[in-house]
Amino acid sequence: MSVPAAFLGVILIWATTPLAIKWSAEGGGFLFGVSARMLLGALCCLALMGLFSVPLPRDRRALASYSIAGVGMFGAMLATYWGAQYIPSGLISVLFGLTPVVTGVLASYWLGERMFTPGRIGGALLGLGGLVLLFNGEFGGPSDSYRGNGALGAAAILFAVVLHSASTIGVKRIGADVPAMAMAGGGLVVAAPLYLLTWWLADATLPQSLPERTIGAILYLGVIGSVLGFMLFYYVLKRLEASSIALVTLITPVLALMLGDWLAGEHVAPRVWIASAVILSGLALHQWADRWVLRVRVRVPVE
Repeated sequence: MSVPAAFLGVILIWATTPLAIKWSAEGGGFLFGVSARMLLGALCCLALMGLFSVPLPRDRRALASYSIAGVGMFGAMLATYWGAQYIPSGLISVLFGLTPVVTGVLASYWLGERMFTPGRIGGALLGLGGLVLLFNGEFGGPSDSYRGNGALGAAAILFAVVLHSASTIGVKRIGADVPAMAMAGGGLVVAAPLYLLTWWLADATLPQSLPERTIGAILYLGVIGSVLGFMLFYYVLKRLEASSIALVTLITPVLALMLGDWLAGEHVAPRVWIASAVILSGLALHQWADRWVLRVRVRVPVE
């Protein structure tokens, strides 16, 4: 598979995931939704590995990679599912758009990638300004819970971003020679039991019935979001710089906000749209400002 095709696949999957996360929690609660998703994802991924004879390396570096990926999946997705109860689905994608900034900072320390340039610092500050605007008011939306817990929900998503970025950098730093499917499978095998244990300790109640939309969302997240999404993500992760991979989060927020508005009636407050635009502008500046300056310097002759 070509890297651009895998990159596009990650964008499409990540754009539809936030709304599916909200739907998967209807009727059974967010813990049941995420636990069912991860268990289904782990089983599907292991079945595909057996079908295509993909080995699961068990050397020290591979096991360390699975552990870091699995713990990252567990913490980040748990925080995401909890926070998704209180904010519009599109805003989840917007906040995950901050992944390039967090990933870049961690990559500068752990991987030696160049981070602290004028363009990246300016973009990070602009993104921070968008966050200040976002938290300074109501979130809007169809549910009263947005008003009461919107800030807490957004904070949970930001915490998930940090965990996801740290996990990504950790896997990249180890650099284990593991196939993308095996990397996804190993991470899911670690994460799924943690979710089941959390659900059992906190609730352990099976819903008597679930809406068709919830069942469809869990199946979509378990098969497409967890298996195909993670496979494509780790496929791209092995072939690009860690800070470049997070570019998908510049595109998915716009798609996710539109889907939330069209399919779920999530008419977010105008201030949220403005804050989202400021955050995405900061991310664009963070990623491309230094390249633009370099191109201008190359084209303009020095007298």
